[in-house]
Amino acid sequence: MSAIDSLPPLRQVIADHGLSARKSLGQNFLLDLNLTAKIARQAGNLSTSDVLEIGPGPGGLTRGLLSEGARRVLAIEKDHRCLPALQDIANAYPGRLQVIEGDALEIDPLAHLTPPIRVAANLPYNIGTELLVRWLTPPAWPPFWQSLTLMFQREVAERIVATPGSKAYGRLALLAQWRTDARIVLALPPEAFTPPPKVSSAVVHLTALDKPRFEADAAVLNRVVAAAFNQRRKMLRAALKSTAPDIEDRLRAAGIAPTDRAEQIPLEGFCALAREIARS
Repeated sequence: MSAIDSLPPLRQVIADHGLSARKSLGQNFLLDLNLTAKIARQAGNLSTSDVLEIGPGPGGLTRGLLSEGARRVLAIEKDHRCLPALQDIANAYPGRLQVIEGDALEIDPLAHLTPPIRVAANLPYNIGTELLVRWLTPPAWPPFWQSLTLMFQREVAERIVATPGSKAYGRLALLAQWRTDARIVLALPPEAFTPPPKVSSAVVHLTALDKPRFEADAAVLNRVVAAAFNQRRKMLRAALKSTAPDIEDRLRAAGIAPTDRAEQIPLEGFCALAREIARS
């Protein structure tokens, strides 16, 4: 494996700093620096962007982002054991890496970032979906980020890009595809990680659209989609009865049969239904 910078191989970094991955923090370390650089390239041209990274761990992807020319990286790390290793990276890339110790669910990174901003992360498995939903449902759109390049369990990645009629199709697909272009750009086997997880992983790249694909009130759409898929085996007239007293009329007005089920309805149909419910 060829080096991407002058720093030691990640396996040596982990040994030097005693960084065993902790299951409680959702950690699985990616040690191949050529692979982390490849993931960084999926985020696009980084030379004019600040990059937000969540859960850098020993800094494999961090080094990939910096070596691929990121203007600046802000890394948020909860595990204090990783801070010395990240400081070594900051010293090797003067002025281009800032590390904040803390919980990504509780920290507002915007005070430390200058637009344009991209997000790239091997997300900790235990908070990955929650962070994605937050980034997809801000109070205003467009969001603070131009793109998200994120590693998930393969199952979660497939839910993000799923199409109607598939078992993976649900709320996550609708939230992502309403406001972004989403695609899987890289698949990774368990043996790429230390320790190897029990599942395969995949990198998803999401590019923010200037405006949503179809008109709909975000709060109403989220409420309708959540109710529909919380009882996905039921017909929509039953699953959505709490969203409007005349839900069968609203469904028909949106061009949806009341006997349809959630997984049959495309994004455009849910947006039409959200508009109908908002009007009622």
